[in-house]
Amino acid sequence: MAEPPHPAERCSCRNSNCLERPLRRLFRGLGGAVAAWPWPFVLLPLLLSGGLGAGFVFLRQRQANDIEEQFTPTWGPAKADRDFVQRFFPTNDSERFSAARLPTEGTYAAFIAVATGNGSVLAPAARRDVLRLDAVMRDRGYEKLCAVSSGTCAIPNPLQYDEAALENLTFPFSGGLLLGTVLGGVQTDPDGRVLSARALRLVYYLREDGPAAAESRRWLESLLKEMPSELAALGITAVRVTYFTSLSRQQEFEGNTKKVIPLFSITYLLTVTFSVISCLRLSCIRNNVWLACCGVVSAGLAVLSSFGLLLFCGVPFVVTVAGAPFLILGVGVDDMFIMIACWEQSSRKEGKSSVKSRLAETYAEAALSVTITTFTDVLAFFIGIWTSFPSVRSFCLYTGTAFVFCYIYTMTFFGAIIVLNHKREQGNRHWLTCMPVGDKDQAEASCLYTACCIGKCSGESPQPESEHPMSIFFKKYYGPFFTNKWIKLLVVLLYGAYLGGSVYGCTQIREGIDLRNLASDDSYVIPFYDDHDKYFSVYGPRVMVVITESVDYWNETVRLGIENCMQNLEDISYVDQNLSESWLRVYTRLANGGLININSQTLFINNLPILFQMVPDFEWDINKTQDKIETSRFFIQTVNMTSAVDEKNLLSQLRETAKQCSVPLMVYHPAFIYYDQYLVIVQNTIQNIIVATGAMLVVSLLLIPSPLCCLWVTFAIVSVIVGVAGFMTFWNINLDSISMINLVICIGFSVDFSAHISYAFVTSGESSANKRAIEALSLLGYPVLQGAVSTIIGVVVLAAAKTYIFRTFFKIMFLVILFGVLHGLVFIPVFLTFFGNFGRSPHDTKSKKLELRFMNDKGCRKLS
Repeated sequence: MAEPPHPAERCSCRNSNCLERPLRRLFRGLGGAVAAWPWPFVLLPLLLSGGLGAGFVFLRQRQANDIEEQFTPTWGPAKADRDFVQRFFPTNDSERFSAARLPTEGTYAAFIAVATGNGSVLAPAARRDVLRLDAVMRDRGYEKLCAVSSGTCAIPNPLQYDEAALENLTFPFSGGLLLGTVLGGVQTDPDGRVLSARALRLVYYLREDGPAAAESRRWLESLLKEMPSELAALGITAVRVTYFTSLSRQQEFEGNTKKVIPLFSITYLLTVTFSVISCLRLSCIRNNVWLACCGVVSAGLAVLSSFGLLLFCGVPFVVTVAGAPFLILGVGVDDMFIMIACWEQSSRKEGKSSVKSRLAETYAEAALSVTITTFTDVLAFFIGIWTSFPSVRSFCLYTGTAFVFCYIYTMTFFGAIIVLNHKREQGNRHWLTCMPVGDKDQAEASCLYTACCIGKCSGESPQPESEHPMSIFFKKYYGPFFTNKWIKLLVVLLYGAYLGGSVYGCTQIREGIDLRNLASDDSYVIPFYDDHDKYFSVYGPRVMVVITESVDYWNETVRLGIENCMQNLEDISYVDQNLSESWLRVYTRLANGGLININSQTLFINNLPILFQMVPDFEWDINKTQDKIETSRFFIQTVNMTSAVDEKNLLSQLRETAKQCSVPLMVYHPAFIYYDQYLVIVQNTIQNIIVATGAMLVVSLLLIPSPLCCLWVTFAIVSVIVGVAGFMTFWNINLDSISMINLVICIGFSVDFSAHISYAFVTSGESSANKRAIEALSLLGYPVLQGAVSTIIGVVVLAAAKTYIFRTFFKIMFLVILFGVLHGLVFIPVFLTFFGNFGRSPHDTKSKKLELRFMNDKGCRKLS
């Protein structure tokens, strides 16, 4: 009859290790298998990586870097609104072009000419330079591809050719033209007459309907290649010209990946160097250089396998995924340190002399720690797949899959490398050449010869290694310092300041991605954005107001309802009611003037041609059949759109006002497709954080045999996330789809730093809370610190990137690691001492196991 389980092994509210024990037995068996047959576990991962790596041949096909598709919500309302506008208000760039009526941004080349010095762009010298620029565009064949309205090319700037009109310009309206979108930095006299202007905007629209679309694209591509040299050849001195095209944003964004690839090689070199230094020994036999190198190779194989597999499966490859290998390298090296640490510790255990028993013990102790951290990281990434942003989904899927392969290869490939390296040591062979090293009388040997050419036979009983200096530092100095009652009070105050600053930062966080950030810092589009924001930001999008269903326009009550809706929209602070455009208002004024009768359906429909004769563009604002109007649209002009907050408020106020209208109303502008991110980014982020934090708590309860420890892990997750989100504000990072990726990472990494220290505390056998905190720090302070350093090294080169995407990746990862270490080594140890014996494991014997389980890797890191 089986004996009942020992009380220390029973599951209870204070000892939830039901899942831990079978996992340890499983890993012990896997370690024994790897030790018995190492070569298959080396070769199979290599062969698998080679096979899956063939998926990179599909990389070009799988690249999906369309900005709108990847960085806007998949089911954003504006996308459906655009489809509606395109269906009911089709464009014809060859006959009736109107920039304000485009359902898309259009195909165009834009220039901003800014007068040099303190001059005016309306001065004769500046005008001559602008006309020379215009001549270059026409010489390039613009008139063959231009968008056409009323039989002529769309005019780039209404002031460009009418010199007489410059004499009596008024601002912002002059002769029926809205000058606010074409003249910037305007100074006027008290009567509104223009005295000077700093900037002039020219936009050359091209046809994008039918076969002309491809030709227009080629024209723009050629323009972008040759524009720098042509501007230099012009020798313009009176104005400074910046330029932008409808292709620029996308082309610059796609070029980001190429610029970050060279940084990966630097990261790989730094990671290898750090790993080698950490595992270096001044012994030609016991030197672990190759072990360290193979640990980095294992992480590289994980990237190759995971990316290749997903490319085979057709998963889109977005530019944001290019940052994943930097992170995976850091995490893979951290797992390697855990394995080496437990392998070194196994040599000190009695009865663990054979390689099979040592590796089985290594796996039993190390694999659970690696499993917990990997599982929580992978879970956080896979939860991130639920987001509305495709770029986030792709990143999370690629990175989460890479973490899985990193875990598998650590447990197989790297474990087998440990076995082979041990056999080399047993054979007394040189670490580099694998040649047998002869014994020479060490008394006669020089220091250099001893360090490089003499290896102590591994078969001899090793002397116990002295404690690592960093462990001594944490035990004798760091731990006692932070358990002093006055220092603990200071830490509590410091945490209060940290939390207060973080919460304040969260209330000030800026939402949404600035489209300029998708280009590199040295891109030609950045000066254009700067000039546009400086001189032309007062007047925002000209918004379509669309009546989406057929209504009785001839009914005066319906017309009054529509007018009331328009007035409500115009009452919004971001709308200038003097710049609206409504065919129904003009039509109603004609009727009120007695020129026509519109009080019946037949008269209303039949008299519309009179309106179209007066204002031809209105014909394209009404979609009608023979006897009814299916849909129609009006226009309102937005103003004072200077920030993302303004854009968010405008969109929400417009949609809310339209929803309350008595007729079915829709508001649309192509920019709203990007504004939609403001409405879901916070919701998506909070949703992912809550779900992931709850999942982390459940996983911790299952895998970490201490409920109190799990609560501290959850506290650390929430606290670190609040800190990272708050301090993003102070580092000029917006909450967008890019930073959302990093907040997902934050969830998993918070577990890594907090779980080990808190578990060490609650399972310690020391008598007082202060002593338990000191023991936890002496055992795990250095490993936690080294894990943080290895992760930072993996991403530090991204700080030098010239692209916002990758710099943001570094900044948030730096905040995650900094605050994670701060919690793991400062806040949590101090807070735990306030709880004394509460939640302490009833079986002190567990504390002895802890030193083996949680990566006290001083044996790897000590130089001997």
